[in-house]
Amino acid sequence: MIFQQASLRVGEVQVVRDLTLDLGGGAPTVLLGPNGSGKSTLLRLAMGLVRPTSGRVTWGNRETPGERLAMVFQRPVMLRRSAAANVAYALPARDDARVGELLTKVGLADLADRPARKLSGGEQQRLALARALARDPEVLFLDEPTASLDPAATKAVEDIVRAVAASGVKIVMATHDIGQARRLAGDVIFLARGRLTERADAARFFDAPATGEAGAFLRGDLVI
Repeated sequence: MIFQQASLRVGEVQVVRDLTLDLGGGAPTVLLGPNGSGKSTLLRLAMGLVRPTSGRVTWGNRETPGERLAMVFQRPVMLRRSAAANVAYALPARDDARVGELLTKVGLADLADRPARKLSGGEQQRLALARALARDPEVLFLDEPTASLDPAATKAVEDIVRAVAASGVKIVMATHDIGQARRLAGDVIFLARGRLTERADAARFFDAPATGEAGAFLRGDLVI
């Protein structure tokens, strides 16, 4: 998908400003930046959940998003039904074998009959990934998927993200965790005050950021 001078204003607040970028295929793209920099809004624009107030976002040659996009939020909503039924709900038709396959992929096959809302936070996030993958996405957007998880649960989610990326699904993920970005990113988009400040291959970004703002962020300094 392509952003062409895309901006979004909410009331008097300019949330994102003049974004121009191409989110093509390849290794995971990680969005970094301070709180309020526009990471989540960029994902929502890319998913088609909101439309820019100026500029354009296009998907191929289309002005509307295709069906093969999926998104997982920091706090996913679990339906009042079993883990298996949550996944089945996302499928176009009943397919018990596919449900089992997806639960196995995220390590929840043994919890298929457990009420989804009784699962731990990490298990719910893995279930949300299975539900997103039920859409057979070409692109999977992840908005701070491990922000509230402990290290073991974070590792489990990251392992799934790596496996999904290796299968050919494009991952675009927002995170505040620099260590996680180092572990997962193929390239990094750095945002500040709603603007795309820097985009670079992950190794170059972390070794030699081109902007003072990105360098300050990586040092742990405040970027306002």
